Amino acid sequence: MNLLDAFSKIDDYYAPKIIGSVNETYVKIAKIKGNRIPLHAHVNNDELFYIIDGELQMELGDRGEFTLQKGELYIVPRGVKHRVSSKVECKILLIEGKTTRHTGDVSSEITRTIKDQLS
Repeated sequence: MNLLDAFSKIDDYYAPKIIGSVNETYVKIAKIKGNRIPLHAHVNNDELFYIIDGELQMELGDRGEFTLQKGELYIVPRGVKHRVSSKVECKILLIEGKTTRHTGDVSSEITRTIKDQLS
């Protein structure tokens, strides 16, 4: 699979697409631009972010903020409130448990179901 080709098929920001699975996890890609993702947590699952292109701002609730650059990854531990944003388009790869809800314990206008992410 060519990731850049896969990204070319994504039209919407904040709409992860499942591109594969490994055991009990999904491998997803998404484009981020702006700050519409709500602060949320995944109570039972860690979440891995790998930056394919661009810069991603990571906010970890009361733990502070930092920027991830192209080629860097960060694993958000289960239960930690977080949100991501980007000033310009950022392409990311995510690894999440198959039961992980898109925006965790929060529902918003950008929340996508697993079914949405598979299409």
